[in-house]
Amino acid sequence: MDPETKIQFGTDGWRGQIAEDYTFDNVRRCTQGYASHVLEQGHSGESIVVGYDKRYASEHFARAVAEVLSANKLNVWLTNTATPTPVIAYAVIDKQAVGAINITASHNPPTDNGFKVRDHTGGAIAPDGLKNIESHIPSVSTVKSIITSNTQELVQIFDPAPAYIEHLHDMVDLAALRNAGFNITVDAMWGNGAGWFTRLLKGGITTIKEIHNIRNPIFPEMSRPEPIPPNIDAGLQIAVENGSDVCLITDGDADRLGIGDENGQFINQLRVFGLLAFYLLEVRLARGPIVKTISTTSLLNKLGELYNVPVYETGVGFKFVAPKMTETNAIIGGEESGGFAFQNHVPERDGILAGLYMLDLMRTLNQKPSQLLESLFSRTGTQSYYDRIDSNFPDDQKQHIIDRVSNAMPSAIGGLSLVDVDTTDGFKFNLEGGDWLLIRFSGTEPIIRIYCETTDAGRVQKILQDGLSIAGLP
Repeated sequence: MDPETKIQFGTDGWRGQIAEDYTFDNVRRCTQGYASHVLEQGHSGESIVVGYDKRYASEHFARAVAEVLSANKLNVWLTNTATPTPVIAYAVIDKQAVGAINITASHNPPTDNGFKVRDHTGGAIAPDGLKNIESHIPSVSTVKSIITSNTQELVQIFDPAPAYIEHLHDMVDLAALRNAGFNITVDAMWGNGAGWFTRLLKGGITTIKEIHNIRNPIFPEMSRPEPIPPNIDAGLQIAVENGSDVCLITDGDADRLGIGDENGQFINQLRVFGLLAFYLLEVRLARGPIVKTISTTSLLNKLGELYNVPVYETGVGFKFVAPKMTETNAIIGGEESGGFAFQNHVPERDGILAGLYMLDLMRTLNQKPSQLLESLFSRTGTQSYYDRIDSNFPDDQKQHIIDRVSNAMPSAIGGLSLVDVDTTDGFKFNLEGGDWLLIRFSGTEPIIRIYCETTDAGRVQKILQDGLSIAGLP
């Protein structure tokens, strides 16, 4: 690809294919765009945190980022090792930095890498800020001239773990979890979550078995480090063999959480979101808004009614969730992909804290994960069934699909009457009884996603198949 090709930021920054468009030159161009954005806001001479994941050459891309920031007379705090995204986010607060750049492609396939940007809160940058960064991305020659002019190295290597761990002690009773006697399997998906639950919970009677916990950027036994089936199937099988009470699964950069119950059954992300909100409202007696994306569970609306707290719905991605959490001081924010953020923390997805909260819910209610679901559904008075289909499409067909879906007005989907269509992000067909179908394009890959949630397990595939028909896909 031509190195001068325009780079566009998606849901969470920019991602590309290593050596195709994700090159050192293009990473440096993105970094200069970010530096110009920060300097334009009057932050000359201030600090930026830089971190990275365990993908191919991530540490070297991070060093290139640090080089460009330093050339712009910005102080750089560069992590000393591959670091979970939430730990990088908390370092922004700890170091009083004005933002962060994180070299990670999160849950993408092994061919990819990415460039995440964060603001002074440690949270995602809002869409208008991303557009401003894009507008400042220069040519390769411009960046090289800036680097050449650098006369002082302003990069400090640091360990971000101690400050984050100290903060976790304020968020959850780690000693109680160590002595809860749980038998836990942790699937780190070859990513940044490796070692963290062991480090936090060792020393008591709780036992932890870690799997997929070394660096291997081809991600064996999974197509990508995304904590959903079938990527987690091998890990769930090991958890069953281990007789585990729960399987905690973190994605490539450990900002997302997947859960396997005591029977090795996957608890989907929407149900986990419901359980975490239930934990905060019922166990911790927290009160405050809930922020959810358009693609996640209606269980949250029911919990909002039951506990008399407002529920705000946003577009997909933490570039929408994080600013809304900050604005409303929400107790929890999250999305369908398994990313959850919490009050009195950073407005960033945190798979580590989410996992600790799930353990604390098990501990305080003295229930296994399957029992927790029964408690949740008993409280809300309804079940929740969810699935998603991802389909690749030719680039030249995108507008045709958009036109087809926007003009669709079916009287019924999956046998349920259509109530209305929400176009906040994609096309969400709200159905009678609270069921819904959503059709939208991925913000990071050439994929169309078709999601649904229903109160009847038998309707899931009917609704999804109707969604494929609406989009004109096989």
